[in-house]
Amino acid sequence: MFPGYVRAFAHSNALLVSHVHNVLTAAGIPAELRNLSLGGGAGELPLGECEPEVWVAPHNAERAEALIRQTLEGTSDRPAWTCPGCGEHLEGVFDTCWNCGTHRDA
Repeated sequence: MFPGYVRAFAHSNALLVSHVHNVLTAAGIPAELRNLSLGGGAGELPLGECEPEVWVAPHNAERAEALIRQTLEGTSDRPAWTCPGCGEHLEGVFDTCWNCGTHRDA
């Protein structure tokens, strides 16, 4: 665990939380997943303590929240792009190609 991190996102759906984590890391924001295995404790532990979460450094929180909002709304102010490494078509929210790992600015 990284001390000093702040919670950027939490949801009961672990797949959605993992997707948000992947979006942030693809955008170059170091993020940490927490509570992925605490779902079985629901009922014994408070619900807010069991939800899977994504945490980021405080200086990345504002950018992370904007990316999360864009991801959940399906919007981006950046245009879609084609990866120069492999030709994969990607949405504007992504800075790195999921297929080959090439950075958008390469």
